[in-house]
Amino acid sequence: MACSSCAPGKDGKPGGCNSNGGCGSGGCNRLNTYDWLSTMDYEDPSEYGLLEVSFKQGASKEFFHNPPHVNANTGDMVVVDTGTGWNVGRVSLSGELVRMQMKKKKVKEDSIIKKVIRVANQRDLEKHAEVLSDEKPIMVRARVIARTLGLKMKIGDVEVQTDRRKATFYYTADGRIDFRELIRQYAKEFRIKIEMRQIGARQESARIGGIGSCGRELCCSTWLSDFKSVSTAAARYQNLAINQSKLSGQCGRLKCCLNYELDSYMDALSHFPKGADKLKTEAGTTVLVKTDVFKQLMYYCYEKDRGRGKFYPLKVDKVKEILEMNRNDEMPLDLNIMAMNFVEEEPVGVEENLTGVIDLPPEKRRKSNRSRKNNRKKSGDRRGPQNDKPRGPKPENKDKAEGGKPKSRNKNRSRGRGRRGPKPGGNNNNNNKGA
Repeated sequence: MACSSCAPGKDGKPGGCNSNGGCGSGGCNRLNTYDWLSTMDYEDPSEYGLLEVSFKQGASKEFFHNPPHVNANTGDMVVVDTGTGWNVGRVSLSGELVRMQMKKKKVKEDSIIKKVIRVANQRDLEKHAEVLSDEKPIMVRARVIARTLGLKMKIGDVEVQTDRRKATFYYTADGRIDFRELIRQYAKEFRIKIEMRQIGARQESARIGGIGSCGRELCCSTWLSDFKSVSTAAARYQNLAINQSKLSGQCGRLKCCLNYELDSYMDALSHFPKGADKLKTEAGTTVLVKTDVFKQLMYYCYEKDRGRGKFYPLKVDKVKEILEMNRNDEMPLDLNIMAMNFVEEEPVGVEENLTGVIDLPPEKRRKSNRSRKNNRKKSGDRRGPQNDKPRGPKPENKDKAEGGKPKSRNKNRSRGRGRRGPKPGGNNNNNNKGA
């Protein structure tokens, strides 16, 4: 999987950018932005003089001035001035969309002083490909040095400038790290200017990339640029089981997609009554067990029947009516009467509550071993346990021990016929056996 702008590999074939599926998501860069203005056939008389340039397949992006003699467009590989040297990147946005992107990221035009030097030639692209191939061995060696120094940190990614004057090491750590000795070791080992930059677990997964549990590429490495805090309350509002392994992403934090539908759930839950955890009836007090946001249903059960799987589905308006009755010191007779007005039939099957425990209807439940044994004792079943009195020897064995012949329990039973009885049409007398 490679595009025409990738560096040539063996046998003249493109080597690919190793973006782990970035080409399949719309281009070689991660966090792509589609420049739809550049595809339209018209000339802008007041062209915007700034560009957005991405480095290392979209892992980092910066804004640069676009001089008139360069005239770089979207998709061009350009050489830019970084202040400490020069680097090669790809123009991801140009024109008026850059102004909108700067407004979104709250970047002022006066703060931009760097500019594009020229459009990259073939020699620049070859140096850029060599630097990208050397970044992985540098990262492996950097992890070994950090481990030998006993630092509790993880080197997640390394970004080296094309002119090999500066290298940025991205790391994750739980607390503050004193890496003064580490920088000395890196400078001695790699002979390059070192910059250490701490990032979070979500930023690390965005730079590395991968495939999520949904089967698609990670949102943080394809289109998600701002990370909002995610809490377990988002899962509770959506009636999801609090299972840490299922709710966590590859970064070890809660999945960002838990916030995608949270606003819709919050809007739907605003129509549900508050303080409806318990309802009072003449038959007893009921407790809220489950809330179905899509069907606008609230499931209740009596406190005395808790754990037996007997639920009463009520519409939201019925719950509001019962709450109003309780405020006026009035109580309905039974929830069963209120649930009889429920139009939709409740599907007979497995019910799953908020804690993830599956409750079966009473007729579908399987009896335990102890209850089955008790039923066998009551019915006189011989298969049940008989621990009260020990078993004695069989009658046949007792007779043989006394020296006599085993007694026959049924004189009319013929030999060889067993419990089936005498042979039809034959004589049942044993004395006439030889006749």
